[in-house]
Amino acid sequence: MDNFNINRRRFLQGATASLALSAFGAQGMDIINPQKPLRVGLIGTGWYGKSDLFRLIQVAPVDVVALCDVDKNMLKQAASMVSERQKSKKTPRTYGDYRKMLSENEMDIVLIGTPDHWHALQAIDAIKAGANVYLQKPISVDVIEGEAILAAARKYNKVVQIGTQRRSTPHLIEAKKNIVDAGLLGKVSHVEMCCYFPMRNNTNPPVEPVPDFLDYEMWTGPAPLRPYDGIPHIRWWRAFMEYGNGIVGDMCVHMLDAARWMLDLGWPKKITSTGGIYVQRNTKSNISDTQTAVFEYEGLNCVWQHRSWGTPADPEYPWSYKLYGDKGTLSASTMKYDFVPVGDGQKIHKDVVYEKEKYPEDLKEERIELNAAPATRLHMLDLLAAMEKGSHPVADIEQGHISTASCILANMSMQTGRPMVYDHQKREVVNDKEATALLQRKYRAPWIHPDPQKV
Repeated sequence: MDNFNINRRRFLQGATASLALSAFGAQGMDIINPQKPLRVGLIGTGWYGKSDLFRLIQVAPVDVVALCDVDKNMLKQAASMVSERQKSKKTPRTYGDYRKMLSENEMDIVLIGTPDHWHALQAIDAIKAGANVYLQKPISVDVIEGEAILAAARKYNKVVQIGTQRRSTPHLIEAKKNIVDAGLLGKVSHVEMCCYFPMRNNTNPPVEPVPDFLDYEMWTGPAPLRPYDGIPHIRWWRAFMEYGNGIVGDMCVHMLDAARWMLDLGWPKKITSTGGIYVQRNTKSNISDTQTAVFEYEGLNCVWQHRSWGTPADPEYPWSYKLYGDKGTLSASTMKYDFVPVGDGQKIHKDVVYEKEKYPEDLKEERIELNAAPATRLHMLDLLAAMEKGSHPVADIEQGHISTASCILANMSMQTGRPMVYDHQKREVVNDKEATALLQRKYRAPWIHPDPQKV
């Protein structure tokens, strides 16, 4: 119990004290028991799947019992890395089919780090298998998938934490408490969100034979089967709408979710978006390189802009959100925040919290996002707290669904040229049968699209 209590005390004493106290309470530790570590599985052993798992290993007594991936090479490497990292030094069982993994192992938590087009089926199946879930964002590639995951989580009473970890980012928690909630912004009537990273893959690799270590049929799953033109991992799959929702689905979902959390916003009243491929045309990629989206609330618009070319509008905040109030402005990103008051008041600046000394192993981890690691650790602790109390975590599936679906609806608006007004109770776009039909993508046989009413 000692190691977990130390982590717990440090957690409670940090910048997230108020969040942690409300989450943990002072009750017994039925879920967190070092004599019986939490049994954990991971589906999708790529970069971020492993990163999430390693953050969990750092903060709680767990036994990683199973890993699943369609890439045998990546799976073998992940198993070796996990055996080195976890306390028991056990090597997890490995699988190429997540359904077999779920059927052969009892797990308390399943982490899902696969491409977006797999999220819904894997999350629902994990929930039905009796596991709580840590699901990477965006939660789905279509709106009805998200409705189905939410329905499954509630029906089977499982905790589902979404990887929108801005809600657990120490300096942003501080900004929410000391600036937004304290009223320093006054009345907030406008939000700007953006991403100007040159992150769109603009290559044109040739079609080639599928390597023997990759089950490309299973990798594709319910998505359309594209001709194989290289390993899809490490962002190549993100170049295609077949597997995700472009930069809006990847990056806007984070900033919209953070803005909604800061301002306690729910579903937008109306969503409008325009954009397309304006500059980077000579490429296979079919995601937009330029896009604007407006998420309308009562007396407040949240406006998104991305360009994968050119220079950022504000080089200090290339991926960020800005809250504009009548008393001041808050600029916030994964790296820092700045509050600038109207008039002669005091400016406030805060940088990201790193934990390099506390977790020196972070410095040896390939491709780790050091700025995001503390947030992910707190996100994992929040998941465990929700499991202990039987409550919803800070990035509960419902919140992840609202943020994800809003971004999907923005893409639908760009596609149709019409605003989207989504009725989440009826699960339809108001007065738009064509758009309502787009809420559910067609699955490739034999995969069957989940039905929210039949999960």
